[in-house]
Amino acid sequence: MSDTPGPAPSPLGDAKPDVVLQVQNVTKSFGPLKVLQGIDLNLHAGEVLGLVGDNGAGKSTLVKILSGYSPQDSGRLLLDGEEVRFRSVEDAAAHGIETVYQDLALIPQLPVYENLFLNHELTRFGPLKVLDKRKMRELTRQYLDDINVNVPSIKAEVGQLSGGQRQAIAVARATRSDAKILLLDEPLAAMGARESRLIIDLVRGLASSRRVSMLIIDHNFAHLFELCDRVNVMQNGRVTIDQLTKDTSLEQLTELMISSYRRQLEQAASS
Repeated sequence: MSDTPGPAPSPLGDAKPDVVLQVQNVTKSFGPLKVLQGIDLNLHAGEVLGLVGDNGAGKSTLVKILSGYSPQDSGRLLLDGEEVRFRSVEDAAAHGIETVYQDLALIPQLPVYENLFLNHELTRFGPLKVLDKRKMRELTRQYLDDINVNVPSIKAEVGQLSGGQRQAIAVARATRSDAKILLLDEPLAAMGARESRLIIDLVRGLASSRRVSMLIIDHNFAHLFELCDRVNVMQNGRVTIDQLTKDTSLEQLTELMISSYRRQLEQAASS
């Protein structure tokens, strides 16, 4: 396995019909600090791509750009081959990109079905805007059954659920509106084996059956080999490693990261 320095083209190819998202030479600075120095990244339909790197590597900044929270300074984003530049989170969502952050943005005191329809509540009786709770319960049950998410009751308050179940509800809410791309921030953080398995099965199921493409940030390499088809490593604002998970191992990936980091230190010292 080569550990040649610098970014490499995706092992899945640069431009195939199933590429749903392309990030091309994207940069972002905050004052004098250049956080992203030319990011190149491809995401394919139904692919689960892991994104790892040290704190300060630029992962969160990239997610903010992809989610519409913050615009890039330069470079291009392409969805299904068409260039886009998001003006807001709502704009990104309208293009089929949803984000699930670590805080999940759920309301613990509300039941499962109301959280699933949060900010998209169904109403009846026209201008009176009466919540159609029966319809929301019916659709929630159908959707959770469809994606194999089990909860004690859709009427249960979210605060009563386990961490894995809450994560599953947050993912279900993001994909219920037919999102094509899902950005997940540390989806297995602080979970035990059983709860992790719930999310792993959900992620893999959404990717295979619904062709949802996912970009997952995770600091735990072991999680990546459970969740992801491919892994990109970010260092100093660039993608320095692009590997299919089936073609590497935990030890090899760790060594590649260390070798790449050492080269960057040497280059910085000699410049």
